[in-house]
This record gives sequence, structure tokens and C-alpha cells, in this order.
Amino acid sequence: MADHDAFAPARLGPITLPNRFIKAATFEGMARKNKMTDAIIEFHKAQAAGGVGMTTIAYCAVSLEGQGAPNEIVMTPDAAEGLQQFTDAIHEFDTMASIQLGHAGPVGNGSGGTAISASPAFALQRMKRTAEATEADIERVTNDFVTSAQLAVSTGFDAVELHFGHGYLISNFLSPKRNKRTDRWGGSIENRARFARQVATRVREGVGDAIAVTAKLNLADGVAGGFWLGECVQVAQMLEADGALDALELTGGSSFENAMYFFRGEPPIHEMAQTMPKAMRLPFKIAARKLMPTYPFEEAFFLEYAREVRAAVDMPLILLGGITQRETVDVAMAEGFEFVAMGRALLREPGLINRWKAGSEADALCVHCNKCMASIYAGTHCVLVPEGERPGHAEWAELKH
Repeated sequence: MADHDAFAPARLGPITLPNRFIKAATFEGMARKNKMTDAIIEFHKAQAAGGVGMTTIAYCAVSLEGQGAPNEIVMTPDAAEGLQQFTDAIHEFDTMASIQLGHAGPVGNGSGGTAISASPAFALQRMKRTAEATEADIERVTNDFVTSAQLAVSTGFDAVELHFGHGYLISNFLSPKRNKRTDRWGGSIENRARFARQVATRVREGVGDAIAVTAKLNLADGVAGGFWLGECVQVAQMLEADGALDALELTGGSSFENAMYFFRGEPPIHEMAQTMPKAMRLPFKIAARKLMPTYPFEEAFFLEYAREVRAAVDMPLILLGGITQRETVDVAMAEGFEFVAMGRALLREPGLINRWKAGSEADALCVHCNKCMASIYAGTHCVLVPEGERPGHAEWAELKH
């Protein structure tokens, strides 16, 4: 098993990253009218300057209906100018630029219509029922992923991350709990994985070797009867056999059912409720008790499950989940993970990678309070960072006014 140097250049498909640290896609909450803003660019410039090998702009919807939250970037030609400005800015730091592409499925309703899912369900987040995706829906969404990836290529991105996790549309199809279909898209794990495999293969055919293609896949949904580790291993093996992906980023949890599974720690329910209209606060608190259970924070909380996938496939894997210690990176490299992805630790301390590279062994400053989760509609930030020092905050404050 390979023992990688985390600070040395590393290949990811057709591209070379300056090191093995990736800024994970963490929703910035700074888009406007479904387009890029200077605030998002400044947010990621801080990550690039701080030493990551690649930074990932979070959740960009492949279609208007695929949005999971208002104002998210939607991959249309109208967004191209801003996307190009983003990649130009990031490349000034010799850092690679990645973009996460997704369709929110049961929690999406960007166009104001009915959200789609593998099987009809009541979406508590939207207080509405979803509609079962038709063959035409599946084909349309697949094509939307392809055209979105092609837009990423044309606007200078080095990589795309296909979102197959967190209860969004493709993850919803993977779930035996949520997918009750009896056609070729449901039932066996081979059928439930068909959508993910189709999207990955079509995207690769659509972009060729112009860009790295990765996918974010759940290790487990964190709900009884949901997609779990054993099936994750099988899907990883299928995706590896297809040969369309350059790496898998291993995650877990579900925005549809259990969001705290991929955060861990105390959910900031009160703080999140305070960001909502008064009429929504009590219903949110009631729903949050079900959707946001508390899990103790543990360093590298997905590592044990991820090891099972590492043992089952040879393709590159990206370890994600609560990485805040220099020692954890060394463990990941020694055990054959090709990259590590970090989110909240870099939100608190964008220069962490440079600090570690300079020889510091001290842990990241993140205290795992999760109060950053409540900041997403005010421009995502760490609440412990003074306002004047928050990357992108000045631009966001000006934009709001």
C-alpha cells in the first residue's frame, strides 16, 4: 500500500495538484441570482493562498429545478462569465479549481415546481410531496450533468465533483429505503446504482480527458434501512470497473433525513432558527429534532468505514470527515488514501496547510461548534473569526446592500 507525501505534487486523472490537500465543497451561501459573486471568489482565494492543492466551489445545480437552496449557482450559459473569473483568480495561486455539480432531488425546488425523487415521498424540509422521476426526467438530468460539466471545462475548471451523496437525487436512487421502484432503476443494488453509473459515464464521454472527474459517494446514509457501507463498497467497485471517474470522495449522511451524520457534534438548532422568518422558527425546531440528531465529534469520523472501501478498490480515494490533526493526514497517506478533503478546519483557518507545511504539528483551530452551519444565509463563515477577517465577507456585505 502506497505511503504518499501529502505535500508533494500528485496526479488526479489528467491534472496534477501541487499537494494532496483539497478544500472540500462547503456551501458558501454567497451566490446571487444563480451566479458567481466577488464574495465567493475572495472566499476561495483565501483557501488557495492558504496552501490547498485544489479548492472546490460548493453545490452548483445542474438545472434550475436541481437547486437545494435559493440563489445557488445554476450551470447555465449566463453563469459562464463569473465561473471564468473564479478559475482565473484561483489559478493565480497555482491552485487547481474544482466545481461540485448536483441535483437536489427531493429537497430541490428551485423552479417552484414539484421536486423529483426515486419514489414519491413527503419532504419535511419543503412540507410537500415529491413526484417519482420518470424515464424522461432521468435522461434530462443526466444530460444536465453533462452540459454542466462541459460548461466547467469551457470556463477553466480543472475538475468536477459529481454529487452522489447526502440524500440528493442520485443518492436518493441508491437508497433501498427511499427507492421503491420496480423498474430498471430500482430493486437490486445494480439497478439502484444505474443512475450514478450513467451520469459518471456520460460526463466522462462528454468531457474526455479535458478535466478530472470525481464523485462524492455516501459510505452510509446514517438512517435505518438506508444505503450503507456494504452497498457502498459494491457501488465503488462498479464505478471503478466503469473507468469513468478519477477518484471517489467518501462521505455520509443525508440532507433529506440526517444532516448531522456528515457534520458530527452539536447541531446549532437555535442559531439556525434565528436566521429564519418568525413563522418558520418553531416548525423548523420541531423538524430539526428529527433531522439533526447529535453525534459526538471524533477525529476522522469516516476513516473506519473508508478503510473498507480502500481495501476493496484500487482507484484513488479522497478521505473526508473531521480531519483537524496533522497526524491524521499522515495516517491517511500511510493507508493509501490519495487525498484528504477538509472543510470546517479551513473555514476557521484558511492558512492551515501552509502552517503544517512550515513544520507546525499543532491541531487546527476549529472547535467543532458547528455554528458555521447557521451562517450560510449570511455568507458562510466561522463565528470565531472577527468580522473584518472573514474571507469574502466585505464583498458579501456590500453585495447585500
